[in-house]
Amino acid sequence: MASVFDNIDTPLTKVEQLKAVDPRQSVGFMSLLLVKKVGEKTAKNGSTFLTIDLADKTGIFGVVIFGDSPYFTFFKTEAPEGSAVLLTGTTAYYNDRFSPKIVDLRKLSAEEQKKYPMEDLITASTENPIAMWEELQTFIAKISHEKLRDTVLRVLEEIETEFRTFPAGISMHHPWRHGLLEHTLHVCRIADVVLPLYKELDADMVRAGVVLHDTGKVREYTYEMTMKFARPGFMEGHVVIGYRMARGAGLKAGLDEDRLERLEHIILSHQGAREFGAAVLAATPEAIFVSYVDNLDAKMGAVQAAVRAGSENSEFSDYLPALETKLLVKRVEAPQRGCISGK
Repeated sequence: MASVFDNIDTPLTKVEQLKAVDPRQSVGFMSLLLVKKVGEKTAKNGSTFLTIDLADKTGIFGVVIFGDSPYFTFFKTEAPEGSAVLLTGTTAYYNDRFSPKIVDLRKLSAEEQKKYPMEDLITASTENPIAMWEELQTFIAKISHEKLRDTVLRVLEEIETEFRTFPAGISMHHPWRHGLLEHTLHVCRIADVVLPLYKELDADMVRAGVVLHDTGKVREYTYEMTMKFARPGFMEGHVVIGYRMARGAGLKAGLDEDRLERLEHIILSHQGAREFGAAVLAATPEAIFVSYVDNLDAKMGAVQAAVRAGSENSEFSDYLPALETKLLVKRVEAPQRGCISGK
């Protein structure tokens, strides 16, 4: 029996195109999608359901799969996170959120993945990763203390490939390829702008801290098509992993114990609060500074992701854990020509 998936020449519709369809219409489509996240929840009546995030590089949307659906087992066993799937369906909205109706769904085999544009599934930074890496090297060169600079370079030399490639996290902020590099560089840029306001800070220590604060993430997670927790992530977390990496590099570089302790403290405290993963509370001027500029870019990274995931049909984003609220993503309407504000 012929399948709707048999013809690989069938036009594929990207997520941003789906979200641009008039909500009042129901349009059929076929899309190549990545299973980004599979969550299992229990309803008030005790029944189990799945929340599935599906995406390509142009956007993301969620679907709910109830226990009596034939796709419940599909996502539980056949198509876990990181799988590429072909979905045919019709566009639909539920509570103002894009939530298409599934007609058919199939996981691509390894052989079939060669026939489809798999690169279309990977969301990546909008900035050039080569240029970002070069800019980061320029920032590191501003660290005037030789052994402190050497400590930073030793850490990055060990993890360069992963650091330049990994997202900054699974979903909270900068959850795209090269996101860790992008986030780190953004914090460096903020530091360069704000540092002159606070003469009490040791600029070298701040610069070393902002570069190394999240380096432990390359061991906390594994990353291929999707980001997943690795064993060290469960057992230690990136704060402790990053501390150990910095300490090892500092000892090899011959960094004095006082500076090494202060650098380690920045990494251990940069999450801001213990409930957010900090091992200790920031207790040096430099650690407090790094914690706040890191948090600023993390929050704005969540804003970036929400705005990019929105559509012209959406006024608000879904609830964002990083911001503890929904976000107004609809753009301000441009004023009509000839109109004067307030008249």
